[in-house]
Amino acid sequence: MDHQAALASLFLPEGRLDPYPAYDVVRAHAPVFQAFDGRWFVTTHALTSRLLREPSLRVADATDYDAFWPDWRQNRGVASIVLSMLQTNPPDHTRMRRAAAATFTARRVAAMRDVIAGQAEDLIKAMPSSTDFMSAFAYPLPVGVICALLGVPEADRAWFRQRAADLTVVLEPISTDEEMRLADVAGRELEAYFTGLIGERRRVPREDLTSALVAARDDDTAGAALTGEELLANLVLLLVAGFETTTNLLGTGIRILLEHPEQADRLRADPDLAPAFVEEILRYDSPVQLTSRFTTSPLDLGDGLRVDSGAELTMLLGSANRDPARYPDPHRFDPDRPNIQPVSFGGGAHYCLGAPLARLEAQVAFPLLLAMLPRLSLAGPVERRDRLVLRGFAALPVTTG
Repeated sequence: MDHQAALASLFLPEGRLDPYPAYDVVRAHAPVFQAFDGRWFVTTHALTSRLLREPSLRVADATDYDAFWPDWRQNRGVASIVLSMLQTNPPDHTRMRRAAAATFTARRVAAMRDVIAGQAEDLIKAMPSSTDFMSAFAYPLPVGVICALLGVPEADRAWFRQRAADLTVVLEPISTDEEMRLADVAGRELEAYFTGLIGERRRVPREDLTSALVAARDDDTAGAALTGEELLANLVLLLVAGFETTTNLLGTGIRILLEHPEQADRLRADPDLAPAFVEEILRYDSPVQLTSRFTTSPLDLGDGLRVDSGAELTMLLGSANRDPARYPDPHRFDPDRPNIQPVSFGGGAHYCLGAPLARLEAQVAFPLLLAMLPRLSLAGPVERRDRLVLRGFAALPVTTG
């Protein structure tokens, strides 16, 4: 299979089931190459890491969407993402991220450890002897955690699962008309919910992230206030992104551990190994497989290659994380690797704001699962979600013993 055929296979359902053989082919061809409609695809860890931190690159924002899809605001799932900090460039991105970062602090995340542990223990105790791990644990834990942070009442949390799943299709380069219709419905329902929650927190503030963001929306003393539209979009983003990628990390991680029982035994015996295990899981099978940027001026990519202003660079994060030039024997799961630095959460100005929370949830959850369920094992065929960008399972049958 040549590199063009390998790349094309990633846009087919069978190729997405296991993209890593295709990544090997395209990476062996070149660190970066042009394909399809003129887009550039980046395959190596070194170049991906550099470009993620390149300040001159930009994301596709509302102005770009206006040019190729004038009616995009009518799909509220799309609008929720495009109007958030995820799809915004400086100076608006800087202002939005500063407001969110001032509330989504390291201290607030660290204080969630006991909440995460308590919720994980409750979910583990409630797991039946034969169950779908995704429904029983991987979905409800991150939903519960991000909803606790946002101040969403416990009774409402199950309601978010399908809406979040429906909305994230807008992050994919391939979707059907029906999927986009469901994304619109989900966006409208989430906007309506958070409009109500914002109103409640404005009347009666609490010690939660929503109240803090409402305060940031209303306080313009530093000229950094969010608009009402931005507040709503970023609350939807925090909910959806805070749950979706962590769900994939938990499902993928437990499968990897159960397929490597000797490593699971090590983590069960020594929970302090969890940070290294989580980094290797992120490297080995990233929950986010690609991201794109655009050049704002001609850019040197190395080896004499220079791309024009306005070029689209798609960085294959899954390929970069298994680059043998950075990680010897990259297809081996090895938590003892030195200096594991996966690019799974991006980098630079758009580095994932929720990365510390996702890492903490996984670091707490995996040792608890292994300790409380020492006979946990895979049971039957798994079902992958057919996604190119967000990689994870729809169903992961397990038995608890």
